[in-house]
Amino acid sequence: MTRNYLANYNLLAFSANLKETALNTEQTLDTTMMVDISSILQLKRRRQTNAGQATGKEEADTIYDLGSLAGAPIDFPMAQAQHFGFGLAFGLGTISTAAWGTGYKHTITPTANIDNPSFTCAMRAGQMIYKRRLASHVVDKINAKFEADKWAQLSLILEGTGKYTDNVTTEDVTAAYNATSLTLAANAVHGGTAALRLDNVHRIRVLVPTTGEWKEVTYSVVSAATPAVITISAPGGAATSTTYEILYVPTEAAWCTFPSRVTESPLRTAGLVFKIGGKWDGTNFLGGRTLDSEIESVEYNLDNRTKVQFRVGGTDTYANYIMRDGRVQTLKLNREARDFIVQQYVNDNEYFGVQVNAVGAEFESGKNYYTNLVFPRCGILDHTIEVNGKVIADVGDIEILEDDTYGSVWAQVANKVATYAA
Repeated sequence: MTRNYLANYNLLAFSANLKETALNTEQTLDTTMMVDISSILQLKRRRQTNAGQATGKEEADTIYDLGSLAGAPIDFPMAQAQHFGFGLAFGLGTISTAAWGTGYKHTITPTANIDNPSFTCAMRAGQMIYKRRLASHVVDKINAKFEADKWAQLSLILEGTGKYTDNVTTEDVTAAYNATSLTLAANAVHGGTAALRLDNVHRIRVLVPTTGEWKEVTYSVVSAATPAVITISAPGGAATSTTYEILYVPTEAAWCTFPSRVTESPLRTAGLVFKIGGKWDGTNFLGGRTLDSEIESVEYNLDNRTKVQFRVGGTDTYANYIMRDGRVQTLKLNREARDFIVQQYVNDNEYFGVQVNAVGAEFESGKNYYTNLVFPRCGILDHTIEVNGKVIADVGDIEILEDDTYGSVWAQVANKVATYAA
């Protein structure tokens, strides 16, 4: 069997470069991304029993299908500039791009719209277990973490409407209970070799005419014809007409061919530049103090508080409504308390700017991959003094506020990708 089910073979692809033109209208997949092995695109099935109803029975006897939502955490433990570009563009919503040598600078800011742009994503499970395309996902939450002596880490929480397409289908064929071959109605079975076609038939079962249960059927050959002819072992001796159910992969649609990955080197925390106390003028971060080796970790969180719902005018299969319920952002700083600077910001209730710039390797001479986050107006509610091992630590959240002129966050990603969320 060539259906390898190791998770290392999983692939995740996104329409990272292009946003969807309308909700539940699939966009072309353009980028496969390297993610953590545990990242799985999930359907959130909505099922309900008739428990509590007067059915004449003590226990429930029916399950109702209320469609699906979708969503999952997607983790990048070795985060690259392209991952930040994708996540921030769809998580914040407004982007402009300018050429920079052989690469590009993507400037990303928060949208004023009630919703963020949506994208299409797809997953290949294992080597050839199944492929699933899901329409209309948005970035609900972002967590970016920069810890000492580690790769930059990025985690995205996706929420989706639940509209999906699988490359696996079922087909009922009517034939005699003693049949030795079955012919599909119209489809070929996907696969360029006899072995691949055989693996792309996942199951055949037959409805036993006399007793009414489903019985597994042994199959041995799948033809290359259209429609395909499948050789089976006759399940019974009678010529009684019955139903065979075939679970198989038909000739795959174009979306099943996953796009290539963009090659970039991951960002390391050693390349992080962290400034606090400066001023953002819309182009440059002026002044401030650079914190370096005293930093244990810096963490950025964005929560769009997304609502995905089934509303009037849609279907019972997937949602037709997505909105942001008010963006919330925070920074968390964990540093050795070598001075009283951060504590004085708390005492004075002072507003200040913060810059978090993760600089990576060069993609051409003098031009590096980077992810630059600027927060023009910040403040601190409280910052506690703790003990980390044997040193004094200064730990707490920095509140990200909205500046009258420059908003809450200005982000810029530099790499060789031409666009995101266009």
